[in-house]
Amino acid sequence: MILDDIIKKTKEDLKKREKEFPLEWLGRSLAYNPYPPRDVKPYLTSTKEDPYKIIAEVKKASPSKGVIREDFDPLFIAQEYAKAGVDAISVLTEPHFFQGNIEYLTGIRRYVPTPLLRKDFIVSEYQLVEALVYGADFVLLIAKALSKKELKDLLNYTWHLGMNALVEIHDKEDLTKAIFAGADIIGINHRNLETFEMDMSLSQKLIPLIPNGKIIVAESGINDKETIVELNKIGVDAFLIGEHFMRQDDICESVKSLKSI
Repeated sequence: MILDDIIKKTKEDLKKREKEFPLEWLGRSLAYNPYPPRDVKPYLTSTKEDPYKIIAEVKKASPSKGVIREDFDPLFIAQEYAKAGVDAISVLTEPHFFQGNIEYLTGIRRYVPTPLLRKDFIVSEYQLVEALVYGADFVLLIAKALSKKELKDLLNYTWHLGMNALVEIHDKEDLTKAIFAGADIIGINHRNLETFEMDMSLSQKLIPLIPNGKIIVAESGINDKETIVELNKIGVDAFLIGEHFMRQDDICESVKSLKSI
């Protein structure tokens, strides 16, 4: 399955990076970190004045769609997002299947004021320290890729570093893990990571099971106003949108058309 392949490759890469740049060496650079992480919860919480929070994604490719945007300039894309008033920017850093790069985070953080999510397949504390060093404010933790204990330990370490996490779920089992771990930002991904099939009714099925007080993010398959309005009505605070924006000629106007409903 593709998720297993991605995790396997991620762990192989990690061994190389940990050998070349040990965690102790990486951690020392935090003393000179000019970009301390920001609390993203206020940016992602739906309000009466601003009900539709947008996390816009910097994404070149995916395993299911291949290259999504040929003229891919991550900094320009992030600047267009910021100009359009998005609430956070998700940056794909997985290099093999999504053609991402962790260096994108640093370049964007230097020139763009919007909070940044490191979107990757995180399986170790080392990647969390990396995220902090390179300028992320919060990280993605995928419940499907982790055991209950692993998710809880990684989430606790994320908090220890001063960051937060978007804990992504795909079914009731994942939700159980997220609740056990104490996640306060829960993302419902409508795309099955093993089959890549879409289930746009997943939010309707899972939201009634999520405890009150959680920030809920809808992910995948969101490309029109009607979907955003309907999902917001059932409790979704924020919307992670990547492919739709990446396929637009005018990214800024595309964001504005969905944000100003």
